[in-house]
Amino acid sequence: MGERHMYEVLVVGSANADLTVRVGRRPGAGETVLGTDLVESAGGKGANQAAAAARLGGRTALLARVGGDAYGELLLAAQRAAGTDVAPVIVDGAARTGTAMIIVGPDGDNSIVVSPGANAALTPQDVAAAADVIAGSAVLSLQLEIPMETVRAAAASAAAAGTRVVLNPSPAPESLAPELLAAADPLVVNEHEARQLSGRADGEPGEWAHALRDQGARSVVITLGGDGALVLDASGIGEIPGVRVEAVDTTGAGDAFTGALATRLARGDGLADAARFAVRVGAAAVTKPGAQPSYPTLDELG
Repeated sequence: MGERHMYEVLVVGSANADLTVRVGRRPGAGETVLGTDLVESAGGKGANQAAAAARLGGRTALLARVGGDAYGELLLAAQRAAGTDVAPVIVDGAARTGTAMIIVGPDGDNSIVVSPGANAALTPQDVAAAADVIAGSAVLSLQLEIPMETVRAAAASAAAAGTRVVLNPSPAPESLAPELLAAADPLVVNEHEARQLSGRADGEPGEWAHALRDQGARSVVITLGGDGALVLDASGIGEIPGVRVEAVDTTGAGDAFTGALATRLARGDGLADAARFAVRVGAAAVTKPGAQPSYPTLDELG
């Protein structure tokens, strides 16, 4: 399936510079704690998913906006190093590149504050200008760190072209527009997002998946951290077991999963097989610090 397409995976989404500091314990209100040296790395959900797909050998392109600043250069360099085609990326001299300030606690979990910067200026007009690129891709991967009208425009463009949409509705909104849900094949959510979007606070993952499919998603993947994933499509529901690893830093692990999933779907894998592969990639990503720097190549997966 992939051979006929210019790209296997096109990601339309965010690109952020991740500014990470590790702390022995999280500060309370009004408290100052000492952290490690600040580490600057390439992040943003869109850029992360593109880097993950490209490092796994998928023919990948990214449509995003970065500022004409040093962080923008950092992000472009990281994509090129991963193997992503950055031709669609727009360098916006009037904007600052998006940044994410990340505090990593002793347990490896993180707290993040995002300043969208240039990401907020990625418009439906940018998507319209890239219609041929969307049509020339097997899979379009979308998240919600760019304006919602831009996400909707990209999904509509993909639907018109027959390009499959992988939608990761993160950060989780209160609800999703029906046409976005209808485009999602699959909708990729973590447990928190699944609970919120399904409207079933006291359910369990299988119930959330069915509720999301009832709401219009064509297929659903719920990531369960170390416990693997749950998939639901027309052929039924399936549980994908987790891969046990020592977690060092969970930053960007969900994006590694989604990028890997999109790559395998672009090559014609069924949803369960694609998710099985993506679980291995997500697990590998948490064993190293950072987001994009932690993403494995096929050789590293073994």
